[in-house]
Amino acid sequence: MISYLCAFTGVSRSDYYAWLKCRTKRAWKNTKDEQDVTLIRTIFQHDDEKVGALQIKMILENDYEVIMIHKKIRRLMGKFHLVTKIRRANPYKRMMKATQEHRTCPNLLNRQFKQEKPRLVFLTDITYIYYGKGQKAYLSCVKDSTTNEIVAHHVSTSLGMKMVYRTLEKLKLIEGGFHPEALIHSDQGFHYTHPYFQQKVREAGHQQSMSRKGNC
Repeated sequence: MISYLCAFTGVSRSDYYAWLKCRTKRAWKNTKDEQDVTLIRTIFQHDDEKVGALQIKMILENDYEVIMIHKKIRRLMGKFHLVTKIRRANPYKRMMKATQEHRTCPNLLNRQFKQEKPRLVFLTDITYIYYGKGQKAYLSCVKDSTTNEIVAHHVSTSLGMKMVYRTLEKLKLIEGGFHPEALIHSDQGFHYTHPYFQQKVREAGHQQSMSRKGNC
């Protein structure tokens, strides 16, 4: 019967027995995949199913300290049907964003970077770094201007607003707390003049300061 079924399906007997022999290994691999995809699914759903394998890879490394290659992430997303939503441009939404008021803040710091007390003045900015085969990632970080310590940072493959929001969230968790009059200083970049970012800074109980235009 085995010979008949192998001939009927076009499979050799040796391939059939090799498949049969690996049954335990396949079951173990499926169990491992189900465990690995749990965290991937959590990230995928948290970001409204709009993140791809590379972004998930960065979030795994940056937020969860989990190293997983992007090829494995793509395989698991395909296996468990995690299909990224395609973002379609909305002309009306784009016009609303273009007309949304972005406000600058006064330069409260006035280049007095060195303070006597730590956790009083924080400096923040965004830069980019290359990794892999010429792939670009963005680094958002916050530095204590007195100690020069990087107290919070976030790495992302996207330059979207979520990057600076997550940096602020991490800033809330620093050891030792803040000075009651803590101040966050930046340039007049798009992210820092955004009304929602400024709202989050106020909700965190901080003042916001900006260098004048054209000044780092």
